[in-house]
Amino acid sequence: MNTWLKFNHYKGNVRKTLEKLNELVDESDPDVDVPNIVHAFQTAERIRQDYPNEDWFHLTGLIHDLGKIMAFYDEPQWAVVGDTFAVGCEWGPSIVYRDTSFEDNPDGKNPKYNTKYGMYEPNCGLEQLLLSWGHDEYLYRALIHNKTKLPKVALQMIRYHSFYPWHAGGDYSHLMKPEDEEIKKWVLIFNQYDLYTKSEKIPNIEELWPYYESLIEKYLPGVLEW
Repeated sequence: MNTWLKFNHYKGNVRKTLEKLNELVDESDPDVDVPNIVHAFQTAERIRQDYPNEDWFHLTGLIHDLGKIMAFYDEPQWAVVGDTFAVGCEWGPSIVYRDTSFEDNPDGKNPKYNTKYGMYEPNCGLEQLLLSWGHDEYLYRALIHNKTKLPKVALQMIRYHSFYPWHAGGDYSHLMKPEDEEIKKWVLIFNQYDLYTKSEKIPNIEELWPYYESLIEKYLPGVLEW
């Protein structure tokens, strides 16, 4: 994590980075075998169709997986893609492959971390949780580092969209604050487009670029540090 938060691996604007993802197929995604740039435009265009006046939401859909750029710099896919979960407390029961994939994880035998609350206080709130590392958290940190003008709700959707044990599985409710329900509402709205836009229909990316480049210039311009 600390290695990536130096943001010294690569420099490139949003378009260059999205086009780089054309070479990546997410091994954790069973739904469809297309490059990530295609999924990015599918997601963005469906959001644009349903929320025509929320241009920040369109761009959020386009860039939500840019954190997967880590996979090109010696980060294994298991540490980049897939669902995330809270660390430092008892693992949520809805975590995929929880009973088999965590067999060798020492946190499960550490009394500081394997109880209901672990290192947290009751109802401490979502933003106090330390989540497993992946493309969500990395992109969230990278956007802040590069001084994005996207609204906070967009950053929250990006940060938590793979935190399925919380927003889909119902885990970790004892650590949530009432205000976290608003975050969950937006994450669930976003995930309708992230999950259900995947198909073999390929958007005309070249025709769509001028519109999305105008949004990039508005909310995330210039050469970014990754």
